Amino acid sequence: MMRSLWSAASGMVAQQKQMDIVAHNLANVNTYGNKKVRAEFQDLIYQTLRDAGGNSGEGTQYPQGLQIGLGTRMAATNRIFVQGPLQTTDNPTDIGIQGEGFFEVQLPDGTSAYTRDGSFKIDSERRLVTSDGFLLVPNITLEENASIDTLVISSDGRVSDTPAGGQQTEIGQINLVRFTNPSGLYAYGKNLFLETAASGQPIVSEPGANGTGVLTQNTLEMSGVQIVEEMVNMIISQRAYESNSKAITTSDSMLEIANQLKR
Repeated sequence: MMRSLWSAASGMVAQQKQMDIVAHNLANVNTYGNKKVRAEFQDLIYQTLRDAGGNSGEGTQYPQGLQIGLGTRMAATNRIFVQGPLQTTDNPTDIGIQGEGFFEVQLPDGTSAYTRDGSFKIDSERRLVTSDGFLLVPNITLEENASIDTLVISSDGRVSDTPAGGQQTEIGQINLVRFTNPSGLYAYGKNLFLETAASGQPIVSEPGANGTGVLTQNTLEMSGVQIVEEMVNMIISQRAYESNSKAITTSDSMLEIANQLKR
């Protein structure tokens, strides 16, 4: 069997996975706090027909080896945590992060998840929650007679509101969480990430301290996906897929010619 058949087939599989990643990025171009995913590939094992430095004769050696590659495979998907653009919303419960860090939220089972999506809402108990109802950690609860329009969030995370007929009162502190290796986080869905052994343990601090970013009220961080870049990747993937398919067709034709030699 010709090696090129398997090598080209692995190339087609790799480009299909690349297209899956591109499609995912484009689908999330309007997802708040979304980060681009990049596919990374590795070449497969090589068949060594001759080692470099082997004896080619008396007192001489081959300066180069003779190896034939056997294709490619996807090695990893790397999430690129670069700062997304901040868009003004004029909604007091929208919070953008300028710099490094994540919001911590509590899942229904009591465990923690982390997100860059700052599109928080007020639930029936006047608490700040995500669009899925997950509580922001630490819990921020508006006072009974305070309007949402009086909510003030400073760049260092201090939260205040003003009860009807009263004075502005500080009601809580929003912290940020950062990780040594954010690319090692597990993508949970719902704009959430979970801690893993690769990400390192969460480092909690006030915004603006210990390397974390600052908060910007009335803004949301938009997706970090660049449509033009993804379209270019799509074209490259399509052409590579087509070229690999032609390599399979050509290899098949060569095998057909070889089989006809006996006739």
